[in-house]
Amino acid sequence: MRKPKTEDIFKRLIYLGPEDFKIIGYKKSKPTVAFNPAALLEGNEILLLPRLIFDYYKYVSSVGLARLNIDDVLQGYCKTPISARIILWPTKLWEFLGSEDPRVYKINNKYYILYTGKGYYFEHRNYIRRDVLALAQYDNSWRLERKDYFSIIDNNEEFVPKSNKDSAFINMKNGESVLLTRPEIKGERICWKGQVCIEDLKIYEKTLEPVMVYEKWEWKVGWSTNTVKLSSNEYLIGWHGVCIEDNCYRDGLAIVNDEGELLAVSNYLLSPKELNEEYGDRPLVIFGDGLIKYKEFLLWIGGISDYAIGIFAAELNKILEKMTWLR
Repeated sequence: MRKPKTEDIFKRLIYLGPEDFKIIGYKKSKPTVAFNPAALLEGNEILLLPRLIFDYYKYVSSVGLARLNIDDVLQGYCKTPISARIILWPTKLWEFLGSEDPRVYKINNKYYILYTGKGYYFEHRNYIRRDVLALAQYDNSWRLERKDYFSIIDNNEEFVPKSNKDSAFINMKNGESVLLTRPEIKGERICWKGQVCIEDLKIYEKTLEPVMVYEKWEWKVGWSTNTVKLSSNEYLIGWHGVCIEDNCYRDGLAIVNDEGELLAVSNYLLSPKELNEEYGDRPLVIFGDGLIKYKEFLLWIGGISDYAIGIFAAELNKILEKMTWLR
């Protein structure tokens, strides 16, 4: 279905390092790294939610909130330092080691952040590691209303995978949504879809189905970004594949319908290149987490090598030309 080649059609607009942010309201005003941001367009502003880390002892992540002018960004300009404040940080055992890799949505004057809660659960007098798929809900002024994590339910039995992350909502309404997700089942890391209840944070086991698997040259795949609506029943989402040969994260795009069924997929369209993108705390990564459609452009706003942020843009019609339609 896919080929091991990169058709890199994205223009590099801006790189933002940790030195470009000034954190307000926290004693440490400069993060050590700022990467893997969520992004949401409000008017002419990009709401940027970077993953922030302030030390390397435990590598504990939080999520910040900053604002950028999208027209300036498209011109390759961003005034620095960028003021940001921390809106999400670990307060629960299940996220004790970090609140990571957000995706953000606004629905009915509420903000929702899907993220990875890296932490523990307590069993048999021991703390046991687990990464959960978490949801934080905020009011229109970014006041936290609740946060908790999803479990998978089958009749009256609940199950929390050892790892569940890399997820995105499709068309949330009436307290439910289709969820593109990546639970780790029997050690396999592939792309799934399912139906979820937002109020109870339950994933219905009977609705879970694989959508996209890794190719023979990859060892895992995952969903990378939020979804972007293209038409009444078409949604664009970024995905990543990690290649066996060099352990590099390379990215492509997929189109799904409102049930999460795969309609079209590209080869890799974005891959790390040159020093700023290839070298960092975790080399050879462009990862997630924000996808924005603006005028004729698609902006991919992602982390580069686990230390900084890259903002990339391509014309939407050129992206659609690269899609292979499956149905």
